[in-house]
Amino acid sequence: MKIAVYGKGGIGKSTTSCNISIALARRGGKVLQIGCDPKHDSTFTLTGFLIPTIIDTLQSKDYHYEEIWPEDVIHKGYGGVDCVEAGGPPAGAGCGGYVVGETVKLLKELNAFYEYDIILFDVLGDVVCGGFAAPLNYADYCVIITDNGFDALFAANRIAVSIGEKTRTHLLRLAGLVGNRTSKRDLIDGYVEVCPMPVIEVLPLIEDIRISRVKGKTLFEMVGSEPSLNYVCEYYLNIADQILSQPEGIVPKEIPDRKFFSLLSDSYLSPINDGKQGKNQENLLGFTMV
Repeated sequence: MKIAVYGKGGIGKSTTSCNISIALARRGGKVLQIGCDPKHDSTFTLTGFLIPTIIDTLQSKDYHYEEIWPEDVIHKGYGGVDCVEAGGPPAGAGCGGYVVGETVKLLKELNAFYEYDIILFDVLGDVVCGGFAAPLNYADYCVIITDNGFDALFAANRIAVSIGEKTRTHLLRLAGLVGNRTSKRDLIDGYVEVCPMPVIEVLPLIEDIRISRVKGKTLFEMVGSEPSLNYVCEYYLNIADQILSQPEGIVPKEIPDRKFFSLLSDSYLSPINDGKQGKNQENLLGFTMV
């Protein structure tokens, strides 16, 4: 199974991806996480350092694939998760999609691409150009990370449109949304009413999730010294269980940008309060609540 994780830049994709990878490994899977970001920091909380990238390694070998060994590019992370960082071209030059393609090509050359039960692609921000949509070419499922805010949901909608385009030529489905560090979910729920899709999980607003990134550790590793965080790990294990159930997934419904922008922006012009929440959500999202 191959999973591509997308979402707005800074929403917590890498932190979420690392914890999901460990949860999948805890359920018995052999897991590889591939960071698809020129910053090459996707696997930082799994390894505790910035590992060498595929592109760095290829350049050092003058692109002689036969001189590269699996241990040159695949690094062991916490919880038995293997880690790869694709890297990227120099800033302002080249294409990220090319780098993803080279990464998959090399892993196939090393007979490593098909040795895993699960490969998780952690993809740069909300860029859905042809280049950074490249991981969708290999994925069975896409998971979108969001929160309950305007920008994250707007990005989620753009990513959903990109997934819809890819399903025309690839056996790809959207597994659903994961809400990250959010105390409310009213806009998330309103969005999935208009654009039906599963909400896999909504993680509460827990500061330790953000702190784990700074510490270079996953929540699962932090539990060793802070047992009180064990309940947070259950959220990630629930996400893993739903993914491992091989859900049917969906082809997202397309909502044009301008319509979506108008719908969500209205929520900030007409704040929802407890007494008028239902009526305001009807007006905001264009559907009748029953």
